[in-house]
Amino acid sequence: MPSPTPHPPARSLARLGELWRILGEDRGLFAGAIALQAAAAACQYVVPLVPQAVIDGVFAPGAEGPGPVARAVLGSLGGADAVRAEPWRPAAAIAAAAVAAGVLTVLRGRMMAVAAQRAVRRLRERVHARLVRLPVAFFDRHESGDLLQRATSDVDTVQGILASQLGEMGRSLLLLAIAVPLMAAIDWRMAIASTVLAIPVIAFAGLYFRTVSERFRAKDEAEGRLTARAQENVAGIRVVRAFGRQEFEQAQFRRRNAEHRDADVRLFDGLARFWALSDLTCLGQLLLVLVAGLSLVAGGSLGTGDFFFFLFATNMYIWPIRHLGRMLADLGKATVAIERLQEILDTPAEDAADAVGDEAPHPLPEGAVRFEGIRFAYPGGGAVLDGIDLEVGPGETLAVMGPSGCGKSTLLSLLLRLRDPDAGRITIGGTDIRAIGRARLRARIASVLQPPFLYSRTIRENVAIVRPATPEPALAEAAECAAVHDSVQRFVRGWDTVVGERGITLSGGQRQRLAIARALLRDADILLLDDSLSAVDSGTERRILDAMRMRRGRRPTIVVAHRLSTLAAADRIVVLDGGRIADQGTHAELAARDGLYRRLWSIQSELEDEERTAAAGGAA
Repeated sequence: MPSPTPHPPARSLARLGELWRILGEDRGLFAGAIALQAAAAACQYVVPLVPQAVIDGVFAPGAEGPGPVARAVLGSLGGADAVRAEPWRPAAAIAAAAVAAGVLTVLRGRMMAVAAQRAVRRLRERVHARLVRLPVAFFDRHESGDLLQRATSDVDTVQGILASQLGEMGRSLLLLAIAVPLMAAIDWRMAIASTVLAIPVIAFAGLYFRTVSERFRAKDEAEGRLTARAQENVAGIRVVRAFGRQEFEQAQFRRRNAEHRDADVRLFDGLARFWALSDLTCLGQLLLVLVAGLSLVAGGSLGTGDFFFFLFATNMYIWPIRHLGRMLADLGKATVAIERLQEILDTPAEDAADAVGDEAPHPLPEGAVRFEGIRFAYPGGGAVLDGIDLEVGPGETLAVMGPSGCGKSTLLSLLLRLRDPDAGRITIGGTDIRAIGRARLRARIASVLQPPFLYSRTIRENVAIVRPATPEPALAEAAECAAVHDSVQRFVRGWDTVVGERGITLSGGQRQRLAIARALLRDADILLLDDSLSAVDSGTERRILDAMRMRRGRRPTIVVAHRLSTLAAADRIVVLDGGRIADQGTHAELAARDGLYRRLWSIQSELEDEERTAAAGGAA
């Protein structure tokens, strides 16, 4: 599967605006958390300001006395004389500021976590709601493992950004924003010396963000491919074992695992370079403060307390700023996650305004089902259907047969509007199905497609999924018609028996018959059966066909089949070959004239005769 086209860094950065939209109704709570973070950052600077004021204003006053900031702090403590008389006052102020900063930080974290959890819950629901309504073509282009990772891992990435990383980024920037005016008010020379390398650290973090975003994208996509491979192996473990493909699958998994490892190595190589350079820059900033401060103190133009403040404050903000690079890297990962999620959310859903509620939708128009000049080709392939003109009358049972790849199943998918034809139209009772709406159309068509899908739930839930409140007698009637009621009764827990994932604990015939029972229970206007009797024995097939003959006339029925005994029970048979209708007629008419149907009928008849002869010989 081709990798998505990489987006330029500017577009990736613009995606961060989606975070504000994702927050939705919790934006006020998130904004309140940022305000608390600002208050906490201000409280943190009280810790170095109090010792600075006490040192320069009480214990080691210079010739010019304490500066305006120190005087203001001393005034809040009651003045220099009060501090000398009661030295516990500075300690109490520092303790109160530290406690206040801690409490505010805890409240900020809680508010951000609550806002993030609520927002991410809504995001998960939006992604799932969109996934179940996306067109089939979207799933043709994406691996299920990759989509699963988007709905789980990528959503978790967004949650981590909202719950913690944005708060930490805000804290880092607030610490710097508060430090700059304080430093300028105390000594402009030291303010320059204390912040001169902060700008390169931030700029370097921004440049690093542009680089690491694409590395995060490569890692995420490699992880998606790895997950998809692992999921396929687990889901198809019986096929892998049956064909002895363990070594091959292990080799394929190792290849994708190596791709994931290489992407990880490139990512962590970038991280290591950033940490090394940012550590060097931050240590250089502290060294510059130390050298400049000691020089000014030695010259008598900077107080000891001021020097203490600059050294403490620089150390307090520079390391969070250094972590800003890592936070921007995580933000780069978030932009990748948001883009991957937005690809799902931005893809138009099928008939978003045509949802079916709890009430049954209106019946479809009465009359024949007509395929008029239908042409269809899958992307990158040739025409599968090429000029199909076909009518299925009210109450008629039409059988469709032909070699593999001739377009039989595609014909049914077009009627269900899982896909739309490239040319031509399909009508029901003279109404174009595009004017009916997919949701209503599918709600009034009962279908058994290949392979039949069952949920890992009880048999009752699987059959009654189309009508959840169905009483057991109605379930039994549909199951009896599908020749599966006796099988259900033989299970220890009957209808409450839980089947394995995709119905794996049942035989192929049981899965098909339960799917038929589910379709019959819907009692819809049209019935579609796509080779749904291929896994049942001939005796069971006859029981199902006899039951369906009794229901004939109640709805148009289209049956795709390869077994000619199934075809012979239909009112009319259509033979497809090469995307076109090669022949059509009743079983007797097609068997009487030369053609594909007659040749297949002869072959199957000979095989059945040989099987009966072999069975008779075995019995003897």
